[in-house]
This record gives sequence, C-alpha cells and structure tokens, in this order.
Amino acid sequence: MSAPLYNSALLRLAATIPHAARLADPHASVEKRSPVCGSRVTVDVKLDDAGRVAELGQLVRACALGQASASLMGASAIGRDAGELAAARDALAGWLAGARGDPGDWPGLDVLAPARDYPARHASIRLAFEAVAEAAEKARG
Repeated sequence: MSAPLYNSALLRLAATIPHAARLADPHASVEKRSPVCGSRVTVDVKLDDAGRVAELGQLVRACALGQASASLMGASAIGRDAGELAAARDALAGWLAGARGDPGDWPGLDVLAPARDYPARHASIRLAFEAVAEAAEKARG
C-alpha cells in the first residue's frame, strides 16, 4: 500500500515557506505556471560575487504539493549556484518521471515520494525548482 499523498510532514512544509516575500531589487525574477492546475510560483534572486544565491524571495500560489516543494527549495537554495540549481531541478524532474530512483541530494524531497504516482501533480512540484534555476542562470548571464 502506498503512503498517503497529503501527510502531516508535507502539510507542515506547505504552511512554512521560507523567503515568502518578493525581493525589492532582484538581479532576476522568473514566474512559472502549471497549465494543468494553475499553480504559479515567482522566484526572485540576488547573486553574490561568486554567482551563488545570496538572497531569495518567492511568491507561491500553488496547491499543497507545490507549496511543499517551494518550501524545500527555499530552505536550501541560499549559497547554491546556477549549475547546482539546474542539477537539482533535473534530478527532481527525472525522479518524478521515474527515470531515476532518487530525487538527488536536495534535502527533504523524499516527502514528495507519494506524488510520483500522480503525474498530473508533477508540474506543480517542479515549479519552484524550475523558477530558481532559471532565475539564477538569468542573473548570472
């Protein structure tokens, strides 16, 4: 029997999104939207001189799964560079699609394991990771 899709750990994450305010003067901003469910995530970043995320802001209008994913992204994005964020985005997408057995080394993503059986939910889960990776690349370039 599979684990419940919405569990207390996931709902706790959804209710505690870090960096849940837009930045006043970001180096880059990216908005991503899921056409399936309408979830939307906007991520703002400021990079330091080494090209790592120094400040992060996000506006999350998503289902509990998208909110939980944004919470996990926000908790560990500071200090990461565009390459690390792209690798995390790609690992998450591959894991959700069943192309790999693990979600990579980003902390906490295992809580989303029950959602792997619900492909219609994958786009919402990927939004924050797609947005932060694109924003970091945009700010860098």
